Amino acid sequence: SCDASQLCNCSSMGLEFIPPGLTAKITVLNLAHNRIKHIQSQDLQQAVNLKTLLLQSNEISSIDEDSFQSLERLELLDLSNNSLAHLSPVWFGHLFSLQHLYLQGNAYRDLGQSSPFSSLRNLSSLHLGNPQFSVIRQGNFEGIEFLHKLWIDGSNLSQYEQGSLKSIKEINHMIINLRNSNIFSEILRDLVHSVIWLEVAEIKLPVEKKSLVQNSTRPFRIQKLTFKEALFTDQTISRTIVSMKKITSLKELQAINCVLEGKGMWNTKEIARSGQNFVETITIIKVVIQNFHLFFDLEGMESQVNNLKRLTIASSNVFMVPCKLARHFSSLQYLDFHDNLLVNKRLNETICEHSWPSLQTLNLSQNSLKSLELTAKYIYRLPKLNNLDISQNNFVEIPDECKWPKDLKYLNLSSTQIPKVTRCIPRTLEVLDVSGNNLKEFGLELLSLKELYLTRNQLKTLPGAAPIPNLVALSVRRNKLNSFSKEEFESFRRMELLDASDNNFICSCEFLSFVHHEAGLAQVLVGWPDKYVCDSPLVVRGAQVGAVHLSLMECHRSLVVSLICVLVFLVILLLVAVGYKYHVVWYLRMTWAWLQAKRKPKRAPPKDVCYDAFVSYSENDSEWVENTMVRELEQACPPFRLCLHKRDFVPGKWIVDNIIDSIEKSRKTLFVLSEHFVQSEWCKYELDFSHFRLFDENNDAAILILLEPIQSKAIPKRFCKLRKIMNTKTYLEWPADEQQQHVFWENLKGALKS
Repeated sequence: SCDASQLCNCSSMGLEFIPPGLTAKITVLNLAHNRIKHIQSQDLQQAVNLKTLLLQSNEISSIDEDSFQSLERLELLDLSNNSLAHLSPVWFGHLFSLQHLYLQGNAYRDLGQSSPFSSLRNLSSLHLGNPQFSVIRQGNFEGIEFLHKLWIDGSNLSQYEQGSLKSIKEINHMIINLRNSNIFSEILRDLVHSVIWLEVAEIKLPVEKKSLVQNSTRPFRIQKLTFKEALFTDQTISRTIVSMKKITSLKELQAINCVLEGKGMWNTKEIARSGQNFVETITIIKVVIQNFHLFFDLEGMESQVNNLKRLTIASSNVFMVPCKLARHFSSLQYLDFHDNLLVNKRLNETICEHSWPSLQTLNLSQNSLKSLELTAKYIYRLPKLNNLDISQNNFVEIPDECKWPKDLKYLNLSSTQIPKVTRCIPRTLEVLDVSGNNLKEFGLELLSLKELYLTRNQLKTLPGAAPIPNLVALSVRRNKLNSFSKEEFESFRRMELLDASDNNFICSCEFLSFVHHEAGLAQVLVGWPDKYVCDSPLVVRGAQVGAVHLSLMECHRSLVVSLICVLVFLVILLLVAVGYKYHVVWYLRMTWAWLQAKRKPKRAPPKDVCYDAFVSYSENDSEWVENTMVRELEQACPPFRLCLHKRDFVPGKWIVDNIIDSIEKSRKTLFVLSEHFVQSEWCKYELDFSHFRLFDENNDAAILILLEPIQSKAIPKRFCKLRKIMNTKTYLEWPADEQQQHVFWENLKGALKS
C-alpha cells in the first residue's frame, strides 16, 4: 500500500489492528476509517521517520503510554472521531516535532487535571472537544505559547475556569462551538489579549449588564469577531454593541447564518451614549429576520456608522436603506448588498443625494432591479464610485445613453439579459464584464478598456481591436467561436491573456497552421491546451487543437483535386492524340465488328457463297488487277466470279461490314501484295480485318499473289500470322517473263478451284 514517496494508504481496509512490519522508511501512514480498537507499544516502534499518522474514524479506546515514544519526527497526528475516554500527557511526551494535533470527536469529558500538551512546544494547530466535553480547567493548556489555529467543540461546555486559556500567549484564529452564554463572556475576557480572530458558533448571546471585557487591561489583541448560527434579540444586540465598544482593538465583525428575533427596536440612546465605535468592517450574510418587512429604520444609529469603511449585508432580504442613515456613512468605501430585494423604486431612497459620499465599490448583484437607465441615474449620485457590480439583475433592455459617475472604472453587467451593448456603457471603463447575455457582436469604442469579459455569449469572431486598442485581457470562453486568425490575434498589440476555451473550433488548415507556428501563443491562451478542442472535421472531433496535424490532402483539397483534374485531362488529351495518330478508333470499331462476326458461323452456307474470291489490292495496283487479272479470270472457261470493292461493295454500307460480308460470301481471298499494298492505309485496314477473320481459322482460304518482290519484314509486325505464312507457305509470284505468265495463271486458277 506504499508508493515511491513512502506514503502508505491503508484506509478503509477493515483493519482491526495496526499492521506489523512498519519500517523506518515510512513517512506517511494512513489508517483512517478502519476498526482499530487498541494501539500497542510495539505497533509503531520501528516507524521512527514517520511525519504524518492518520488514525481518525476508528474505534480506538485505549493507547499504551509509550505507543508514540519513537515518533520524535511526527508532525501531524489525527486521532479524531474515536472512542478515547481520556487523554494522557504521556502519549504526547516525546512528540517534540508535532505541529498539528486533532483530538475532536472522542468521548473524553475533560482534558484531565493538568495539561496533556505541556511538551508540545512546536504545536501550531489543535482541534479538540466533542458533544460530551464539559469542563476546561486552569492548566489544561500549559506549555502552549503560540497556536495558529485552535478549534474547540464546546457545544455542551458547562464549566470554564477563569484564566484557563490565558496561558496561550498568541492565537491567530480560534473557533469554538458554544451554547452557554455565560461561559462565552468568561472565555472572551481571557482571549482579548491573545486571539486575533475569534469565531463563535451556536451561541445565544447573553443580556450582559456589565462589559464583556470588564477589568481587562489594554492593549487588546482581538481584531475580528465572527458569530455563526447565533441567536440575537433586539435587547442582546443593543448590549453587545455597547460592550464591543470597550474592545478598542476590534476592527471587524461578522454574522453568518444567524437569527435576529426582533424588529430593530434597539436602544439607540444607550448605544449613542456609549461612545465611539472602532469597528471598520461589518459582514452580515444570510441573517434571518422573521418579520423583516416590519423592521424599523434604525433611526438613532446614524452616529454609529461614521467610522465604517466596509459593509456587507448579503442574502438577508434587504430592500432599502433610509436616506437619513445612508448619508451618515461618511467613511464607507465598500458596500456589498448582493442577493437581496432591492428594486429601482427603493434604490432611489437608498442612494439619495449626498448619501455614501466616500463610496468607491458597490455590489448590487442578484437583486430585483429592472431599469438600467434608472439604476445608472441613481448611481450617478455617487461621485467617487469606481467599481460597480450590477450583475444578475433582469434589465432586459439597455438605453442608448446613460449617465454614470465620472471615475467609474469597473462595471459588471453579466447575466442581465441585455440584448446588445450601446453607448450607455461608460467610456471611462478599464474593466467590463458582459458575460452571459447572448450578445452576437461587440463593437463598442472603449479606448481605456484593459479587461473585457464576454463569456457565455453568441460571438462567432473575436471583437475588433481598433475600438479597444489598450486591451490586455480578453475572455470569449463558451461562445460560438470557430477559429481566429493570425491577423485578428496580432491586432491586439497589448494582449497578455486570451481565454477562448470551451468553444467548438473548426480545425482548418489555416487555423492549425497559425496555432502551431505562432510564437508565444501558449503563454497568452488561458487553459491551453486542455480546454481547446476540435469540433470538426469529424475525424479529429474531441482532439486537442494543439495535437492535431492534418495531411496535405486534407489541407489543400481543392488544389489536389484541381491537379488531379488537370492530370486526367492531359492524360485524356494524350490518349486522344495517340489514338488519332495510330487510328485507335478505327481499330476499336473493327474489333467490335470482328467480335460480332465471330459469333456468326465461320463460313457461310454454300447457298450464300456468291464469289470465288474476294480481291484485296492497292489502288496503285488497280490497273493490273482490273485490266489483267480480272479479264484473265472472269473470261476464263469456266469464268471465275471475283468480288472487287470498287464494283461490288454496297454503297452507303459501312466499309467493315462490306469487307466482312464480301469475305464471308467468297470461297477464297486474293491478296495482291506489293510495296504499294504495304504502304497503303486502306490496305492496312483491310489486311487487319482479313488477318482477324481468315488466319484465325488456320485454313488455306487466303491466296497470296506477289506482284513485285517484297520483303516479309515490310509487313507490319502486328500481323504475325501473315508474316508466318509468307515465311512458311508458297505464294504466287507474278513473273516478268511473258512465257511464264501462262504458268502463273494456271497455278492461280488451280488454287481458286481447290
